[in-house]
Amino acid sequence: MSAPARREAATIREEWLGLALSTRPCDRQAAEAAIRELYLLAGFGPPRFHWASSPVTALATLPPGFRPRPDEHPDRLRHWPVVESLSRLAAELRGQVDAAVRGVHRELDVLIRAGVHDPLAWSALQLVTVPEAAHDRPSRRTSWYENVTAVAWQARHDALRRLGGVEALSRAGERQARLWAAVARSCGWWWPRRDLCVLSERPSELRTEVCGERGEVRMHHDGGPAVRFADGWDVHAWHGTRVPSWVSTGPSAERIAQERNVEVRRCAIERLGWDAYIEQAGLRLVAAAPDPGNPGSELRLYDVRADTRVLLAVNGSVERDGTRRRYGLTVPWYFDDPIAAAGWTYGLSAGQYASLLRRT
Repeated sequence: MSAPARREAATIREEWLGLALSTRPCDRQAAEAAIRELYLLAGFGPPRFHWASSPVTALATLPPGFRPRPDEHPDRLRHWPVVESLSRLAAELRGQVDAAVRGVHRELDVLIRAGVHDPLAWSALQLVTVPEAAHDRPSRRTSWYENVTAVAWQARHDALRRLGGVEALSRAGERQARLWAAVARSCGWWWPRRDLCVLSERPSELRTEVCGERGEVRMHHDGGPAVRFADGWDVHAWHGTRVPSWVSTGPSAERIAQERNVEVRRCAIERLGWDAYIEQAGLRLVAAAPDPGNPGSELRLYDVRADTRVLLAVNGSVERDGTRRRYGLTVPWYFDDPIAAAGWTYGLSAGQYASLLRRT
């Protein structure tokens, strides 16, 4: 791909990423018009529309007088009749694009996937945690959030047309693609029942960080919520990991000790800082040694509990801000040598790890 084409691909990627990260008020009229047409294409009559100020409100409330159908329980979202039909429509569109580019435009598509589709797909997946956080059990991730309302496949089609002049869809397919794009441009998350479509307003604040060379982003804010809605509902995130509010607003060694989730503990320690955590928690230093796999850095081994130790190391690669991240690795209690402990985390002996030129 030429330099101008790479620049255009980056522009397309940023345009669609901007839609996914938008905090502008929804265009309710445009969203309802496009969704109404999608319902008709899926074989359903036009729904009533109910707008909510945030995903948690959208999932917790319904308009007066509305009685949900038994087959549209929130736990079975991916199996709601309208969701299944719309998912099939979107899958058929993606299939048409795949068939059109197979062979003739394959090289162009490979480049577009790498420069547009894949970074957007990765970034959009991070935003799945926003409606997920509104559930009592966040593990209810569904294909509806990930595949249908995402922008990556739409951006791929847009890039094929703009960069290569590829007309990948039929006239009917183009019409449907325009409807999906209109929804992406006009609103955020939505949940389609047979008689009712519930839509959430976009967040009033959304904080992210770039975390990849291709422009991938993830939610992150170190002093408050990464996502906030007008009704006050918010989501806290530390470098892409959703965390309780205390992690970003008031971490302490005491609260970290009470936390059962390993990932949340890791985020809280990083937010507090390893030096502060070691001091507050009163961790005992077992031993320290220069890191042979990362010259200029030190490995430090600490007692955490009676049966656990933690190895504190420095990342071999430089972060985007020029710093090197410190991180801790849990190791068995019987290690007294930091080099042996470091080797164990790589499946190596102390001697093998000591012979490394440099790790990353």
